[in-house]
Amino acid sequence: PVADVRQPLLWTSPHLGWDESSGAEPLFPADQPDSPPPYEVPPLTVWGVALCVSGTLIAAENAIVVTTILATPSLRAPVFLLLASLGLADLLAGVALILHFLFLFCVEPNDWSELLTSGLLVTSLTASLCSLMGVALDRYLSLSHALTYGSGQSRRRAAILLLLVWLGAGVIGAGPAMGWHCLEEPNSCSVARPLTRTYLSLLCGGFLVVVVVTLQLYAGICRVARRHAHAIATQRHFLPSNQPYASKHSSGRGFSRLILVLSVFVGCWMPFSLWGLLGDASSPPLYTYATLVPAAGSSLLNPILYSLRNKDIRKVLLNACCPHRYSHSTHIHYPVDV
Repeated sequence: PVADVRQPLLWTSPHLGWDESSGAEPLFPADQPDSPPPYEVPPLTVWGVALCVSGTLIAAENAIVVTTILATPSLRAPVFLLLASLGLADLLAGVALILHFLFLFCVEPNDWSELLTSGLLVTSLTASLCSLMGVALDRYLSLSHALTYGSGQSRRRAAILLLLVWLGAGVIGAGPAMGWHCLEEPNSCSVARPLTRTYLSLLCGGFLVVVVVTLQLYAGICRVARRHAHAIATQRHFLPSNQPYASKHSSGRGFSRLILVLSVFVGCWMPFSLWGLLGDASSPPLYTYATLVPAAGSSLLNPILYSLRNKDIRKVLLNACCPHRYSHSTHIHYPVDV
């Protein structure tokens, strides 16, 4: 059979019995015009198993991070609010993957289930990417305004910023359900059905803007860090003899971590952002899968690269697992080590 080139936002079964995107009605037997054939659940595939497993891991991992931050009163600095927002966004991405698996392999899919999962995934990915930009902004401000950053006013500004991020992500994610989809006009489909080409182009264009702004913030972080290193070097004769080496070694590790974070960030988000602008409904679906999987996979890597690398979050988790061993210190490090 000829495969449909307009692929859903994630993975769908190629054996649903008719071409849904063509707009044609399924063919029923002549003697039963009003009785549609019973729906047959498609066989489970490798993609389906990967979909369920990855969604479960993403949801569980980020649920631990969000619960840890919300349940710990001492974790209320701006950086922890941003990490909680990032974890919540990635948690919703995992839930969207699980729902897509259930709608595809467990119950009969319909238009609303497709719109629900695509809208939830768009909302979660948008909020996740904007939260990553917020983390970069937090790093920059914590270095350039180290004496005043972390105050109550900074926390209020961070809370307002996150409120705007989630309102914007919710409005963007509601686009497919509000009619910005191609279920009735297959020719307007993008590489990610049911999103239209116009909608996905605007979405990916916004993603690219956020990526560029985030990279600019990290470039500013490098400039501030170099100024701090130069200031320390000019005063090295006031420090113990072993201090310059320690500072240099620490700076080297910091830049190595920064390169790792930026590499993962660009590698996860840049391919799909560019493909969404360049591809169309006739493009090979393999390219869509190859670019969308890293974007969704970033939700699995974000807790490891950001939240679980924070000393205070790790300390709370270790204290919960081994309370008698890790209950001796409660100091919170406001400078960012994520």
